[in-house]
Amino acid sequence: MKITIDGREIEFNPGQTVYQIAKSAGIYIPVLCHQEQVKPVGACRICMVEVEGARSLMAACSLPASNGMVVSTNTERVLNVRRIIVEMLMTQGHHNCITCESSGNCVLQDLAYELGMEAPRFDEPSSMLASETGNEMIVRDMNKCVLCGLCVRACNEIQVNLVLDYTGRGSYSKVGPPFGLRYEESDCVFCGECVRVCPVGALYEKQGRFRGRFKDLTKVRTTCSYCGVGCQMDVCTKDDKIIKVTTDREGMPAPNFGSLCIKGRFGYDYMQHPDRLTKPLIRRDGELKETTWDEAIAFVAEKLRSIKEEHGADAIAGLASARCTNEENYIFQKFLRAVVGTNNVDHCARL
Repeated sequence: MKITIDGREIEFNPGQTVYQIAKSAGIYIPVLCHQEQVKPVGACRICMVEVEGARSLMAACSLPASNGMVVSTNTERVLNVRRIIVEMLMTQGHHNCITCESSGNCVLQDLAYELGMEAPRFDEPSSMLASETGNEMIVRDMNKCVLCGLCVRACNEIQVNLVLDYTGRGSYSKVGPPFGLRYEESDCVFCGECVRVCPVGALYEKQGRFRGRFKDLTKVRTTCSYCGVGCQMDVCTKDDKIIKVTTDREGMPAPNFGSLCIKGRFGYDYMQHPDRLTKPLIRRDGELKETTWDEAIAFVAEKLRSIKEEHGADAIAGLASARCTNEENYIFQKFLRAVVGTNNVDHCARL
């Protein structure tokens, strides 16, 4: 089956949307409410395209392609509609890019710049909503929410926590937990999936506030150390200090594909805590004193040898940690069974 987009004839498979085909062919169609891991709904209408023979413009993210379809993505009609939509989104709330935490990493900001918009023609709302800052992980600023619904679909379809949904109607519509509850009062598990997919500055990490904008941060792809799953994440640093942990809205590898738990996304402050142990300790004369790794390993080996000689191998037991990788836990139990000679091995996940 074939479709023509901007004069290019492209083969596609049945069931693909116009946006998916265009993206695979390297043809740019802007999106705001769309993310590949959730179902398309066509809420923002930024991806509107012109289809030959259709009376009105169509949302490419939710439009199934058909054989012989002819699509134009950047006609003057399409661009004018996109400008109006972006103008309306910009004046739906208060988008103050000067102090916004997502400045430089905001889809709405990029769209306004791309479309050459200096200022919207419409007035902003006269009132300001108070930001929700009661928990230690996530700040919700509904003044910047564009009602794209990505946080709702990510919460319900990816994490399946079923915490977020739309409430109210018309200009009173907003997104949040049921009955107007705050995050900390709801069933939210603070996985941060809503923060990851938010295309604007309505949801952001509290710990990273005013500590560095997107352009100031150095991103390093690494593996989360909280368990053995091996989730991939980006540690964002500035001046050799961790500012926040992020994952891209799309394009993250297995096994987590960008999703993290509360520990992986928000539990990094221990790394720079002044009380964190950075060197091994050995108790001498009733006090723990710093030592080298070679001396600490030799000390442990000698203790294990003396206990085994005096009381037998079964006097020794080992407890493995869920924060280690599967490979590390395998080596640990192999050491106890093959070297020490005991089967007294357990794992903290069973306790």
